[in-house]
Amino acid sequence: MARLSTILDQIDAGSMLLPEFQRGYVWNRDQVRGFMRSLYLGYPVGSLLVWETDTTDKAVRGGPGGGVRQLLLDGQQRVTSLYGVTRGRPPAFFEGDPAAFTGLRFNVSEESFEFYAPVKMKDDPLWIDVTELFVHGAERQIERLATDAKNWQHVGKLMKLQNLLEKDFHAEQITGPDKTTDVVVEIFNRVNSGGTKLSKGDLALAKICAEWSGARPTMRSYLQRWNNEGYDFSLDWLLRNVNAVATGRAPFSALDAVSADEFEQALTGAADHINLVLDEVASRLGLDHARVLPGRPAIAVLSRLLSENGGEFTDPLQRDKALYWYVHAALSGRFAGSTETYLNQDLATISGPRGIDDLIGRLRRWRRSLVIKPDDLQGAGKGARYYPLVYLVGRMLGARDFASGEKVGDFLVQPLFGKSLLSRAGYRPAEINAIANFVLVTPESAAEVARRRPEDYLGGAEEMFPGLLASQCLPSDPDLWRVERYRDFLAARRKLLAAAANEILDGLLAGDRVDAPRLPRVAVRAGGDDEIDIRAEEVGALVEELLGLGLAAPERDAEIPDPETGRALSVAEAVWPDGLQPGQGAPVVLELDPDEADLPRMAELGYEVFTSVEALRGYALRRRREAAGSAHEAPVLTGSPDEAPAFTGSFDEAPVSPAVGRVPAAPPAVAADPEHEFHQAMTRIYQQARDETGYNATYLLSMLAEDGGVETAKRLLASATVSTGFTALWNKQRLDLTVEALVLDQKFAGLFTPDELDVARGRLAQFDYA
Repeated sequence: MARLSTILDQIDAGSMLLPEFQRGYVWNRDQVRGFMRSLYLGYPVGSLLVWETDTTDKAVRGGPGGGVRQLLLDGQQRVTSLYGVTRGRPPAFFEGDPAAFTGLRFNVSEESFEFYAPVKMKDDPLWIDVTELFVHGAERQIERLATDAKNWQHVGKLMKLQNLLEKDFHAEQITGPDKTTDVVVEIFNRVNSGGTKLSKGDLALAKICAEWSGARPTMRSYLQRWNNEGYDFSLDWLLRNVNAVATGRAPFSALDAVSADEFEQALTGAADHINLVLDEVASRLGLDHARVLPGRPAIAVLSRLLSENGGEFTDPLQRDKALYWYVHAALSGRFAGSTETYLNQDLATISGPRGIDDLIGRLRRWRRSLVIKPDDLQGAGKGARYYPLVYLVGRMLGARDFASGEKVGDFLVQPLFGKSLLSRAGYRPAEINAIANFVLVTPESAAEVARRRPEDYLGGAEEMFPGLLASQCLPSDPDLWRVERYRDFLAARRKLLAAAANEILDGLLAGDRVDAPRLPRVAVRAGGDDEIDIRAEEVGALVEELLGLGLAAPERDAEIPDPETGRALSVAEAVWPDGLQPGQGAPVVLELDPDEADLPRMAELGYEVFTSVEALRGYALRRRREAAGSAHEAPVLTGSPDEAPAFTGSFDEAPVSPAVGRVPAAPPAVAADPEHEFHQAMTRIYQQARDETGYNATYLLSMLAEDGGVETAKRLLASATVSTGFTALWNKQRLDLTVEALVLDQKFAGLFTPDELDVARGRLAQFDYA
């Protein structure tokens, strides 16, 4: 057993450290709150696992190595949280966001923990600053309580909290000469099977870090530099490149035979090679930022090629052939399936006597044909595999602006046919977001393009600036510019895009473009969609809420490939590949077009798939309450802009209701009961939406069954943005069937607060519904 205060003292003294292979701090505020609550109530909070070893030859964080130290294997999140709350600063080995444990308060009356909310807590002596209590002692807090005699009854609770550090933690030790880094890493992964596991890359890097403690920080510095340039590479991806340069192989196990000195040299070389590849891909193909950089594993093959060439392409023709291979490999999904298998084959091929030529031949045999087909461009959304090709073609052809006729410099990528225009015409979301609908426009003309029908300005623009349509691969037939012919427009433009792409890529292969001028790097502005994109607003608001809860940022508009076949299973609105918290839980997917996705296969692969924003929000909030240790405690919206975002209602993830297919019963009726009438009205708008528009609001149905009509409406109004149902009904031009419209009915006005009514009124007004 080890006393908590002793553990914290050991961290201060530098005798308890972290092994370098440990990931950083990943807890959020709710987990910190739940942990402190459990400690205070005397609940079991688990034990520690400590590796006692000579650290002379081991990479550690938190202090100098050398001599016998205790390395914390299991319990980092708990110990870090306790240290941060009670010391008022993170420990020396800390890597993460200190806001997770800053500002914790304890209510001595209710014996509850919450983070500081000015409106709720300011000048209230019952809310104790937990960190101040531990750092400066109880005297100051007792003086605050003493301002009101009746508060003396709470002093005992205050002292109970202060005495937490006298509690004991069970600490199990691993020691002995047979406990090598490899063995301990395996133990770590087994112990953390339900928590933050190490990736294969982490496992490989752990062994390198044992010899060179600067490995991980140096790699992070490269990643940060590329991030500043608009790329978002992972540590595992960089390690793939280092492995390719050092060993010519894909499996991370190949690094076992690489010394620290060799690894450092390979890392320097790989970074130089990556910089050269990124520069050539940007200046020769126009693919100059993260959103349009496809097939990232392929860059490791080019890193190997450059390594064998002494850091350069042998000549411009080899460079252009390499770019030809890169584009075809990336867009065809060469590495979307069995990444390591195909990467290993291609690394062996690039090191062969005919290098890039054999690599192209292997890809041609795998694909049967290296020709872009119009059908390849049928994807939807900026996460679709072939979306970068639209961007590439526009940059290479010198896409011209519709208003000025000049080549676009800084620009937006947005739909030619506006989303609201197509929605009102009855087109499905997958059609509306088709990549063949995207064009390049300047910020100055973006709003005009979004507002007007293509048929109203394309003819005039082409007449004034001949060649403009061809520069954007747009069909010249005016009949195809009409909304009624939108599907025919897409088919025609896919043919034009495919033809242009093939001409460009074949020119690279034949050496016809070796003297082509370099493309300037441009600033791609945020946005680029319609002025009203209700779904994007809805998803964006959800992401902001989840970030406010301390959860991870997702990949937006991301393609999910089948790991075995490489087939695209979905282009989801948002994907958390490592779970809502990094390394914890299954990958999470928000897919708002379930009919366009292979949901059974995604479920088979272990994805948690949510098909509505409300369902994902409910899941996240349920996790929040569970983490805080208060499953039945509903967060309260205080209205303070300074506190972490909070939510009204419990909003549990709604399982598919057993009542789906029938309307849930209303609460028992009483004479002239407006709540009962409102519940009946809610069930009627559900039925009307289903019968008259084909929209089946199953999530709304389950909420009605669980909570009744009034509470359901209040929860939907408390959300930061409109619901998925509101979005669907707006697309169908039936906002009269929304909850927002119903609550504004005069006979129900007394059921809702003025603020709630203002929310409903504002949402409807935003979308021109009176």
